Amino acid sequence: MDAVTYPNQAVSTFIHQKVVPLRLPSDQQPQAAEYRITWTPALLILDENGIEQHRIVGFLDEIQLIPALLLGIGNLDYYKGNFSRALDCYGRIIAEFPGSDAAPEAIFQRGVSLYKSTHNPTPLREAYELLDSEYKHSLWRNRAYPYRLIP
Repeated sequence: MDAVTYPNQAVSTFIHQKVVPLRLPSDQQPQAAEYRITWTPALLILDENGIEQHRIVGFLDEIQLIPALLLGIGNLDYYKGNFSRALDCYGRIIAEFPGSDAAPEAIFQRGVSLYKSTHNPTPLREAYELLDSEYKHSLWRNRAYPYRLIP
């Protein structure tokens, strides 16, 4: 990713504005063992206590990296119960990166976050409907399948 992805201006700007990047060699101990680094590249989204909340393994080009990182940041906020910030991340992926690999999960997580923050089940069904129409072969469509029954 050093030769293709990181030099991209949009990627570089996003990383420096949204995350605290830390690069460690894959054999650096004890961190490699502590964070189970068995393949690279491995990008981890950690919370303020150093606990992993999201993991990305393998090469991502400049088109896929920003939405993948946004998904990780959104999931971190979701796990912390900060649904408003999570929804901002998921919404950005859906609006700006609808063709990305992260988009189907963002749609699913958006529905779940809206449900958890409002206790209204309608966003769950709406997430399924969007996944069914736009991402029919996504595993996230399959995971949302039961929500089709919500009135």
